[in-house]
Amino acid sequence: MAATGTQRFPVGLLAAWTATRMLLLLLVLKVLVFPGPDVTTDVSVIYQGWYEVLRGGTYPLGDVTWQYPPGAALAILSPALLPFLGYAPAFFALVLLSDLVVLALLSYAGTRLGGARRGAWVWVVGVALLGPTVYARYDVMVTAVAVAALLAGTRHPRAMGALAAFGALLKVWPVLLLVGARKRAAWLSAAVTGSALAALFAAWMPGAFAFLTFQRDRGTEIESLGALVLHLARQFGWEGQVLLNYGSVEFLGPYVDVVSTAALLLSAAAFGWLALWRLRAARFAPHTLAEAAFVAVLMFTTTSRVISPQYMVWLVGLAALCLCFRAGRMTVPAYLVLAACLLTVLEFPVWFDHVVASDWLGVLLLFARNGLLVLATLFAALELWQDTVGLRREQVVRRPEEPRPPSPDGLLDPTAPGQ
Repeated sequence: MAATGTQRFPVGLLAAWTATRMLLLLLVLKVLVFPGPDVTTDVSVIYQGWYEVLRGGTYPLGDVTWQYPPGAALAILSPALLPFLGYAPAFFALVLLSDLVVLALLSYAGTRLGGARRGAWVWVVGVALLGPTVYARYDVMVTAVAVAALLAGTRHPRAMGALAAFGALLKVWPVLLLVGARKRAAWLSAAVTGSALAALFAAWMPGAFAFLTFQRDRGTEIESLGALVLHLARQFGWEGQVLLNYGSVEFLGPYVDVVSTAALLLSAAAFGWLALWRLRAARFAPHTLAEAAFVAVLMFTTTSRVISPQYMVWLVGLAALCLCFRAGRMTVPAYLVLAACLLTVLEFPVWFDHVVASDWLGVLLLFARNGLLVLATLFAALELWQDTVGLRREQVVRRPEEPRPPSPDGLLDPTAPGQ
């Protein structure tokens, strides 16, 4: 029996999305007040300030808080598409639209790839758990590009490469989507598109790549994994400080550079593991592309010197996409990420003052949230390795000539173009 429209895009899912997103809009528009510091100042003060500078024909060269690749200018300037609204309301409306695009992509993918509605529900719940911070940053826009890129990669590697390159010029991390790409066309398309767009941005306005210096000079942000060492050190008389530095609240003082270096070494180790996995991987199923991206982003988020709350949006989007595949293996890591989202909204913004003070509640929240991210990373990496490198019993028994079950459009066929 053919699926009905209600089954393809269920009323319950749409109702849940509408209710939670209207609540988020009421919070960022300050009709309702959310506990903790005001998260919307990034839009109404910082983004809008950058908007005026960008309209003047240059990137924010003198602002060390501008730590984004040149494509971020498009997100900052996007409220100009809705001139009948003020800057902040227009920005929130465009984030809402991007959120809906992600939901539609995940709903479509779940229907076509056999994972039903699990992925779409993870997106609805995960974004809601993160609270108003999600709508006060442009990360949902980037996540929409990333999800579209991975879905395109199923059959159209060139389109995937182009979208991944565009996403990387918005916020760097989508370059990790290419980790599981097997077709050279995806890498070639990404290189050509990225180079062309970078040249256009550099020619458009001066200062397109000033962000590289600003990003290099960042320290250890107080919500990161490495920061836990410094939070504990404060309990034993460490004389460091917590200050607003380079646009985030960071630790400054003795041994902070050691912690930052250790974080960079962990990221380097993550890169080494991914390179080893890529060399050893022998079995690439339809879900491998999304799951490899999920593992890569988990690794680099968890080991980063900075874990801002909005980074969780990336993980929720990729986790949701992984659950769109019936044969996917990322269920446990995806639910660990959801649990981490709940703890994230508690540590920022609800009880951020406790995190800044390094008191028992703040430290406990960070230990729990970062511990969940570490567990999700380890579980996801293990599942990816076992699925693609480990030789499972059924792979040994199965004869090469055994026919595969039919699938529409080749989406479930590991030999389909673009896998």
